[in-house]
Amino acid sequence: MALDDIQALGPHRCLLGESPLWHPTEQCLYAVDIPGRQVLRWRDGAVEPDAWPQAAEPGCIAARAGGGLLVARRDGLWALDTDTGVQALIALPPYDPARLRFNDGKVDPEGRLWVGSISDAREPEAALYRFEGGAFAVQVPALTTSNGLAWSPSGQRLHWSDTKAHRIYVADFDAAAGVLRAPRVFAEFKPRTAGEPYGGRPDGAAMDADGHYWVAMFEGGCLLRIAPTGEVVRRVELPATCPTMPTFGGANLRTLFVTTSREKRPADELAREPWAGAVLRLRVDVPGLPATLTQS
Repeated sequence: MALDDIQALGPHRCLLGESPLWHPTEQCLYAVDIPGRQVLRWRDGAVEPDAWPQAAEPGCIAARAGGGLLVARRDGLWALDTDTGVQALIALPPYDPARLRFNDGKVDPEGRLWVGSISDAREPEAALYRFEGGAFAVQVPALTTSNGLAWSPSGQRLHWSDTKAHRIYVADFDAAAGVLRAPRVFAEFKPRTAGEPYGGRPDGAAMDADGHYWVAMFEGGCLLRIAPTGEVVRRVELPATCPTMPTFGGANLRTLFVTTSREKRPADELAREPWAGAVLRLRVDVPGLPATLTQS
């Protein structure tokens, strides 16, 4: 795919865009700007996104079956009414917010929210949680940056990553019980080494209908499409060094939207990359999977 096949979704630029979500009923794109402390919505034909300011960094969002969004912020899990703008606390965070915040999250096939955390000090004190019955339960402990959640098309496997470790994991998923079994390494990438080219580290991800895992390689300037065997079968170069997460959207789920970051990047890099911080979009042959609505 040539770079001229990729477009920016309007003029808006995030500091650190994340958690793109194609709403399955509203048919529009949501995302967050983490340090910008905003939830954003791009509607068809609008030049600029709608924005809902947040009192703390939003790590991810999920669409609610009853309308509106769940917003996982540093200070807890919140409900956002996108019609009125009213926000209400649902649950306090299961960690010390002076040291950690929520990061990547998605909804499982049964409608439960799974959300991970990130350590500000990049120490292995973060975790992946399942939210059910008003409480958070640790499912994967001792992570540094919980990321890359995506279920297989059958719902029988869950993928996630630890970005700092440069590693993606997969486990068998018991949907009825909401538990992981037999976790194992799915793919691994070489850490930064002085004097050698750096391919980036795995950030957010999405699953296509063929069971291939699309992952944004932060500081690698690309998306990778990884087969169920763990083999990289496609690389898509992007006009931004720091892509953060893809999601499938559009009427037939064949448009790939990719959030990117410009936060703390060198001035010369930003001069070369005017689309850093933009939401990028490109067409793909294999459609993605629709987002599941949460019952929470």
